[in-house]
Amino acid sequence: MDPQPHPLNRSFEWQPTRGPFRRVTADQARRYDEDGCFVLDDALDPATVRSLLDEIDPLEAESEAVLRGLPDGKFFIARAGEITFVPHLVLRRPQLREFCAGPVFRDLAHDLIGPAVRLYWDQAVYKKPETPADFPWHQDNGYTYVEPQQYLTCWIALTDATEANGCPWVVPGLHRRGTLRHWMTDLGWRCLAEAPGAAPVPARVGSIVVFSSLTPHRTGPNLTDGVRKAYIVQFAPDGARVVRVDGETRRYETCDDPDRQFLLAADSGP
Repeated sequence: MDPQPHPLNRSFEWQPTRGPFRRVTADQARRYDEDGCFVLDDALDPATVRSLLDEIDPLEAESEAVLRGLPDGKFFIARAGEITFVPHLVLRRPQLREFCAGPVFRDLAHDLIGPAVRLYWDQAVYKKPETPADFPWHQDNGYTYVEPQQYLTCWIALTDATEANGCPWVVPGLHRRGTLRHWMTDLGWRCLAEAPGAAPVPARVGSIVVFSSLTPHRTGPNLTDGVRKAYIVQFAPDGARVVRVDGETRRYETCDDPDRQFLLAADSGP
């Protein structure tokens, strides 16, 4: 079936990137507009990756322990021994808050969103060894509907992300339709039954898979004996709002929590 628009997606129009750019190349900007995704190779040095792991690994271990204590080992889309989601790490680790406010993301947000940008969300996602299930095709804006629909996801590879251990896959071009209709499955929200033209996006450790909140993506199974680790940070324009629907009533929540949705510094250069 041809993917259908989300019920709230009535008049979307993709806003193209405009230079001058501080971090991305003209080719990367073009690929972001046309495909909805590109890889910023080797964006982080080994010492930075190690410091991120030192901060995140203990928090993920706590989350895994909590899941194992639940009757069925599950909480929403997290499953003990298979996949964990640990959100809002900037609330618990000052070093991660500083990292998310750093120059790499200030530049990417400036280049791909605009001059006034806030952190919208951050979370670690660890896919455990020998996990046969994939994570379904979805758009980030399909989980929580945000206006404007077009914001930025940075998927940071804390270990090598390969086709064997569950790297991202994307469907190029569909982001230009805006948010698609999603339906719930046992593994999470899904927006595509089939994905012709889908492409894997492997990433070396320290690289960042940069894609739109509207880019349909999935991650494959982890068929290796190692944990595939990723840290995901998202940035939205200042003034972005979550839309909640209750019957015929819509409620709007501005994404400006001062503790975790902080403004990035509006500096003038990298």
